Amino acid sequence: MSTSDPITPSTAQQEASTLATRPAEILLVEDNRADVRLTQEALRDAKVTNRLHVVGDGELAMAFLLRQAPYEDAPRPDVVLLDLNLPKMDGREVLNRVKADPELRRIPVIILTTSSDERDILDAYDHHANSYVTKPVEFNDFAAALQSIEIWLTVVTLSPS
Repeated sequence: MSTSDPITPSTAQQEASTLATRPAEILLVEDNRADVRLTQEALRDAKVTNRLHVVGDGELAMAFLLRQAPYEDAPRPDVVLLDLNLPKMDGREVLNRVKADPELRRIPVIILTTSSDERDILDAYDHHANSYVTKPVEFNDFAAALQSIEIWLTVVTLSPS
């Protein structure tokens, strides 16, 4: 490259910087309505503008991610917050399927669950979870835990959609 050639950002850099100007798309996979409300409240106070999409079981999570009915027009999430203990298809199976799918594997998956069992934690990381957050019982602690998730939306360079 000569010194007169313009330097242009790569497509990946352009799309990654787009996240700073558009709302972050977050998929919450959670069957507990109280935890959904807590997550909504905590993310409402987040420093990052976000659009939260909620599904209540593992089968719906996969339909959303694969853009199958009724989610044909669903956006590709920038991050997935995944509970482990879900009806129909548990979070472990969702994680395995996401990380095995070439179209989905680059989406960060953060396990957000009540389980602090060491086997669950090790299994999640063995199956390529990007982070593991144990849900605290108290709202202020829960909100603080979710604020730590903001790192995925502010500091970490996410894969382009």
